[in-house]
Amino acid sequence: MNKADIPFLSATALAALIRTREVSPLEATEAYLDRIDAVDETLHSYITVCREEAVQAARQAEQAIARGGTLGLLHGVPVAVKDQFWTKGLRTTGGSRILAEFVPEQDATVVARLRAAGGILLGKLNMSEFATGNSVYHPYGTPHNPWDLDRNPGTSSSGSGAATAAFLCATSLGEDTGGSIRNPANNCGLVGIRPTWGLVSRYGMLGACWSMDIAGPISRTVEDCALTLQVIAGHDPHDPYTANIPVPDYRAGLDGQIRGIRVGVVKEAMEADFLNPQVKAAVASAVTALGKLGASIAEVSLPLLDRAAAVTRAILAVESAAMHRDWLRTRLQDYEHNVQIDYLTGSVMPAQLYYKAQQLRTLMRTQVFAALQRADVLALPSSSEPAALLPKAPGLKSKEEARARMAGRRSFTGVFNLANVPALSVPCGFASVEGKNLPMGLQLAGGPFADGLLLRVAHAYEQSTSWHTRRPPI
Repeated sequence: MNKADIPFLSATALAALIRTREVSPLEATEAYLDRIDAVDETLHSYITVCREEAVQAARQAEQAIARGGTLGLLHGVPVAVKDQFWTKGLRTTGGSRILAEFVPEQDATVVARLRAAGGILLGKLNMSEFATGNSVYHPYGTPHNPWDLDRNPGTSSSGSGAATAAFLCATSLGEDTGGSIRNPANNCGLVGIRPTWGLVSRYGMLGACWSMDIAGPISRTVEDCALTLQVIAGHDPHDPYTANIPVPDYRAGLDGQIRGIRVGVVKEAMEADFLNPQVKAAVASAVTALGKLGASIAEVSLPLLDRAAAVTRAILAVESAAMHRDWLRTRLQDYEHNVQIDYLTGSVMPAQLYYKAQQLRTLMRTQVFAALQRADVLALPSSSEPAALLPKAPGLKSKEEARARMAGRRSFTGVFNLANVPALSVPCGFASVEGKNLPMGLQLAGGPFADGLLLRVAHAYEQSTSWHTRRPPI
């Protein structure tokens, strides 16, 4: 096939063509590197492109095929990871000047598993500094949304969203603390899953908030997302918080059968006064489509939903400030302005407030589990709005803006990281905003280790629509 067309294949399709020797790993890697050269000067989705290492790995992948050995699920497929994950011999910055020269001596477990599955690492993807999600200034270039360069690709896994949507990698890894996989997936028209806490190892991942951080895939299709999760999931002796349970065959579960599955539509999300009317209509239409596919639809309630963003930010501020205690004393000025404010706020937050946030977290988790007694899957918007314009300057202009950060779209995602249950975003339409077509996402959430069920429902919906086939104008 034409080399320039290779990046537009799904990761699953590319892996199949590599196995049948219709495409070589080197051809695929060079095609992606060429596209990165042509496009990423505009997007700034990569912090580091490891060109020589990728080409060498691709040649080794070709040799493995020639020897007739057993091939991994991603053999020869070019991938990229958020610069939050250690990569042996390759700098890992966390999107910060503080770690500009940090070169790990080993891979994060998720990176090691990508390599073991035959994935070709193209490079490290841009992100909000230390995954805070509030950065305005990015020391390695501001990431842009390929659907509209004036808009945010989503935080904090900004580069993972932008690069995957712009066909600069076949699939990618992000990290989700309060929505940092689901928000880029929503903004960039992608599929992203925040796995169950404990399903994926965090060894070698720079932390943002110990009690909520989790790594996961951002991909162009549900099948690619399932494939990537299959590779990285599972118990890791290096991470005692990973669950020692078998990992299902996620792709085998994508059978299109969702008849009888109970879908609970979250009332508070669909009735929120800040919900964009186009988003509301798109999500309502997606829920109707699930009903036509055989799911039963009912309304459920999460009464504390609108508090989820504030609770998430309070816990995140305290836990991240604790992680950065030493650097805050010695390198405060090296943090971006908004990150300084976040960490300093977390450093002085009263213990009573953190305790209150944890109590509210428990109540929200209880409400999520109560809703899941009435439904197998919860449905709501991934965000209250399409991608917003990129912020022009750091800081806050008013108390109203500060309150907005503690509510709105972040509550839609925050409730599920507080409950530590899986949640994903799948494209469900496009909004017309100032003459641009911007993606919108349907969010699905389930009980602990119901990741496969979410992927099955999302895949059935995806295959009944054409949203995932659209390409950004770049």
